[in-house]
Amino acid sequence: MKIRRVVVKWLIVVALAAEPLLQGQARKPAGSDVMPQSGHGSPAVVPATFPVGQQPYGMALDGAYIWVANFASDTVSKLRRKDGVVLGTFKVGRGPIGLVSDGAHIWVTNNVGGSVTELRASDGKVLGNFNVGPGPFWPAFDGENVWVPSGRHTLTKLRANDGQNLGNFTVGYTPVAVVFGADYVWVTNEGDGTVSKVRPGDGTVVGTFKVGFRPLGIAFDGTDLWIANRGEGTVSKLRTSDGTVLGTFKAPANPYGVAFDGAHIWVTGSPYVSELRASDGSRLRLFDFHANTTGIAFDGANIWFAEYNTNTVGKLKGNVS
Repeated sequence: MKIRRVVVKWLIVVALAAEPLLQGQARKPAGSDVMPQSGHGSPAVVPATFPVGQQPYGMALDGAYIWVANFASDTVSKLRRKDGVVLGTFKVGRGPIGLVSDGAHIWVTNNVGGSVTELRASDGKVLGNFNVGPGPFWPAFDGENVWVPSGRHTLTKLRANDGQNLGNFTVGYTPVAVVFGADYVWVTNEGDGTVSKVRPGDGTVVGTFKVGFRPLGIAFDGTDLWIANRGEGTVSKLRTSDGTVLGTFKAPANPYGVAFDGAHIWVTGSPYVSELRASDGSRLRLFDFHANTTGIAFDGANIWFAEYNTNTVGKLKGNVS
């Protein structure tokens, strides 16, 4: 058994989410059937865009580079942050859809293959493939372990040193996305409209909290959680101490993924990207890019988002007051 020490260079919480898959096929995000909305305006902003593989979904930052899971290509792309140049395209399992960095390695969930692939971030070399439950989705890293949601009720804990399965734990119905924050692992359960609070030491669920209909993406802002409720066009703000919903805010066009830039919450959707003020949930900007946006990540200066139906990723300046 191989043992390696994981060195965390930079841990930034990002949340990635997309609609669950059925029978190995990606459900396309809802089309452009929602008209642009007013209120704070829809500025004519054209993001920088960069080509990647087919049907990009999940995105992650490893501290230096942006990584993208290309579902239909069975690959992940590694992009340079400053100019979006693709530095490498690496084969993984079938239907890659989510990914997370542990600082030195990239962990990719292969939704169709029911596995997780570990890549070395420096060169994209495959270091291991680990079987998990059917249809794994968006993982998270807690500083020591990788957490993977899959199947109808399963959350799997993989040791980052060697990929060993440390346990399968029961959460809510159809778990989709995971984030680590406030010393707990948090899971959105799309099937029952809840978020599970999981103790990382032993996988015990210490709380289950009702949010909106079909929750998907989730992000931690340092104090509270933000959850994209895809089925009802809202974002919930959840207090981590007791699971109280502090607010529910409109996010047009089937909200998908969520990211925090240090001051604001960014939400992808179809075909919009919304920017909300983290303090009160008010919408600052609404961008209509005429593309279905899915995964999202913040690199310390810019917001990156996957454009599913154009096989590109976009880049916007983050943290704008």
